[in-house]
Amino acid sequence: MIAAIVLAAGLARRMGRQKVLLDLQGKPVVRWAVEALLPLVDEVVVVTGREDAEVREALGSVAVRYAQNPRPEAGQGSSIAVGVAALKPWTRAALVALGDQPRLPAGVVPALLAAHTRSGRAIVAPVYRGTQGNPVLFAASVFPELRALTGDAGARAVVAADPERVERVPFDLPMPPDVDTPEDFARLHVQ
Repeated sequence: MIAAIVLAAGLARRMGRQKVLLDLQGKPVVRWAVEALLPLVDEVVVVTGREDAEVREALGSVAVRYAQNPRPEAGQGSSIAVGVAALKPWTRAALVALGDQPRLPAGVVPALLAAHTRSGRAIVAPVYRGTQGNPVLFAASVFPELRALTGDAGARAVVAADPERVERVPFDLPMPPDVDTPEDFARLHVQ
């Protein structure tokens, strides 16, 4: 089974309000992110934080499971750890995706999944015009490292720890935008 962990627990300090709940063309930002992943994986786990009820409401009847981070202020690493701990024991790999990245190009996730199958590498990361980005696929062999994460650096240290186990997939695309500031959100409306 391949799962996706969608991180939607951030404190949105730079935005000033919960960014994953902002309405983008009739749907909350997090719903765009989740719905893009649903047909490509076997299960989606959404990691929520303080706005757990609001995120659940924003996703409505979308078929996902939830895991609430009791300490979202501990940073993105803690949300990844909570999401990995919520995976079913038979999960073979998990794609860690951002709930505030609603415009992920359609071909990215299929290419990551294909690269994982082809290479057998434990970590598969997209590289957008020379810059590593998200989402990143992790095999179950890496889950113990992800469950130990803390802080706000996310899983960067896990990816950097052993370059031999990382398959990097190049995309001739700009980095898919995420929503960190009001200006980021305004730019999404013109794309």
